[in-house]
Amino acid sequence: MRLKSAIWVAAYLRRCQTEGVFGAVRRRGAEEAGAVFVKVATLDGNAMLYAPAPQTVYDESRPTERLFAAASPQPVPEQSVEERLTKEIRFDPDVWIVETEDRAGRHFLDLAKG
Repeated sequence: MRLKSAIWVAAYLRRCQTEGVFGAVRRRGAEEAGAVFVKVATLDGNAMLYAPAPQTVYDESRPTERLFAAASPQPVPEQSVEERLTKEIRFDPDVWIVETEDRAGRHFLDLAKG
């Protein structure tokens, strides 16, 4: 069974805090199974967006972990990340949005290989 989104987000923010990275919940989604999007602002007008990885990349032996995929290979202007998030909210109003700030762009997420 997968960890509830609310618990995962709280643990993720704690991890960021222990690494000295500011993070906050910008939008609370469904407590149990809302999709989680993570925006990493690099404090130079750019940001990275990490979205839930497609189900096809999950390892069947480990179906409970959460994997993320970068929405772009490089940081992009924050405005384009915000536009994408607006679209995601319209598509699924139960999404979580977590934002962190780190000049180095550290995200502490498990990324899908592929």
